[in-house]
Amino acid sequence: MKLGIIGLPQSGKTTIFNALTRGDKPVGGGRQVGRFEVQTAVVPVPDARVEKLSAIYRPRKTIYAQVVYADIAGLEAPDGAPSGVKEKAGFSGQLLNQLSTMEGFLLVVRAFENPTVPGTPNPARDVAAVEGELLLNDLLAVERKLERLNEDARKGIIKDKGLHGLEAALFHRLKDALAAEQPLRALTLSASEEKLIASYQLLTRKPILVVFNVGDEEGVPLPELPQAVRLKGKLEMELAQLPPEDAELFMKEYGITELGLNRVIQISYDLLGLQSFFTVGEDEVRAWTTVRGATAPEAAGEIHTDLREGFIRAEVFSYDDLIALGSVAELKAKGRFRLEGKEYVVQDGDILNIRFSPPAKK
Repeated sequence: MKLGIIGLPQSGKTTIFNALTRGDKPVGGGRQVGRFEVQTAVVPVPDARVEKLSAIYRPRKTIYAQVVYADIAGLEAPDGAPSGVKEKAGFSGQLLNQLSTMEGFLLVVRAFENPTVPGTPNPARDVAAVEGELLLNDLLAVERKLERLNEDARKGIIKDKGLHGLEAALFHRLKDALAAEQPLRALTLSASEEKLIASYQLLTRKPILVVFNVGDEEGVPLPELPQAVRLKGKLEMELAQLPPEDAELFMKEYGITELGLNRVIQISYDLLGLQSFFTVGEDEVRAWTTVRGATAPEAAGEIHTDLREGFIRAEVFSYDDLIALGSVAELKAKGRFRLEGKEYVVQDGDILNIRFSPPAKK
């Protein structure tokens, strides 16, 4: 899972980045406004199930699933304004290329008062400003595609009239949605339509989680959004940088039951439609990430392409059943240890062992 942290200048993106990654990158204006810059960190996904499986199997290695966070600078505020995005012809090539590699975005929005930060916080305005910039970028890309389709038709150089018609209808539909300020993630597309737009850098197709960066007082009014979370960024960053035992004491003092890192990762999994499955053994206990609805061969492919290509069967049992019944032997006795074929849809918490035929050497 790779998530891009985006937002307007002075919204606290790097503070949130540090809070989520336990990092110590400089904050407070150390990066130039409008300058393209990316900082990345790989974070293990907290999962108590991995810890319990490791206690059962006592492997030589225990490996958690991972999430990559990228703190992406490059959005600009208009001259003389505290926030908002300059009207321009889309993102720079560097910024667009980086944004297009992300599976989703965390949009950090300033919702704190600070006398050292100019302007009054206005979360609703800032969310609209960034969403508007993403919409504009997609609209420009869609219009360029439609211009090419029209030019091909004018010149009579259409190689596949059926495909040309499908693309024209789809991109007109995308344009209508964007012109109505509707992000493309709100559209329901068929598998064939998804394939047609897969190579285009359509940013509003990607899921987005709004992170309201609030102060200790939380006095700034926040808009109601379906996918949003509030974090006390500065406090969360300080807690993330403390030794675990000290952080626990401070969390109790402030009434924090869970670090923001854990919450954001859990919400991000839901947002992206992801789930975890496990492989276990004396050598290694490991968590893997796959999309919900993935078949057993598709999950096997997350481990190694050879396992997908040579897939025969999957030995399957659930984490919950293992904990409830205590052993694989008891699972088998109770009929909870199964052999599943290519059509099996993997569930969150499944423990898999893939039977496969190694591909022939070339």
